[in-house]
Amino acid sequence: MQIQWFPGHMAKTARLIQDNLKLCDIIIELADARIPAASRNPYLSSLLGNKPRLLILNKADLADPAVNTLWKKQYDSQNITALFVNCRGEKISNLVMDAVRTKLAPLLAKRAAKGMQGAPIRMMVTGIPNVGKSTFINNLAGRAGAKTGDKPGITTGKQWIKLAGGGELLDTPGMLWQKFDDSETGIRLAFTGAVRDTILDMEELAVHLLLFLRSAYPAVLHSRYGIENVTKKEGYPLLCEIAEKRHFLVRGGEPDTERAANVLIDECRGGKLGRFSYERP
Repeated sequence: MQIQWFPGHMAKTARLIQDNLKLCDIIIELADARIPAASRNPYLSSLLGNKPRLLILNKADLADPAVNTLWKKQYDSQNITALFVNCRGEKISNLVMDAVRTKLAPLLAKRAAKGMQGAPIRMMVTGIPNVGKSTFINNLAGRAGAKTGDKPGITTGKQWIKLAGGGELLDTPGMLWQKFDDSETGIRLAFTGAVRDTILDMEELAVHLLLFLRSAYPAVLHSRYGIENVTKKEGYPLLCEIAEKRHFLVRGGEPDTERAANVLIDECRGGKLGRFSYERP
């Protein structure tokens, strides 16, 4: 299953980041805690250079907590400041701003020596589509200043958002990269909704998802859909069985696998099946 998605506005986003980089003190990169590797754009490093960076792993409440711990240990060993958060369900402003001030301690000390303690900290928020950048900004701002949604591509231009504590956030549109290194990266991005569903074969994606669940979290297919002997079945028969269990049938009594695929993927993305991590360090 080969997946590529790089609309024209993503090229514009790269230029927007470059043009505004000098205005910002720190980069806040959002990624998806379920796919910490696949949801980080490798092209960003070449764009950002040596600018201080804070990594935010959003949607940690949807990821496997044990795997979150493994990722955190790896980031700590690499001296990468990474925070695992749920931007929709918890207030994160103090946690994030404390981490930002720690990262910028040398710069803030220089400003204080020059009598510039009141100068706002300017932060650029970057990340791939649908990792929750706008929700993150609204959480920090304490108000709905940025557009949000559960589909990629909500933000299409830059937005400066002022924070109550004097900081300023620059929101940028989500940006993927032009060619994924391998097919698994594209599939994992599609699992979490970072790629538009309209370019995907949802039944094929559902089969890939079922094969992953069969291997990593087989019990959920029994508890959620009542499927027996999960590990002995292939992906498409599992999808057919889900359709039958949910009474998704088309004329003639055949299983409606298209409907079953959409329901499976929506329930998985929404956390109704449980907490899953699609990558391990």
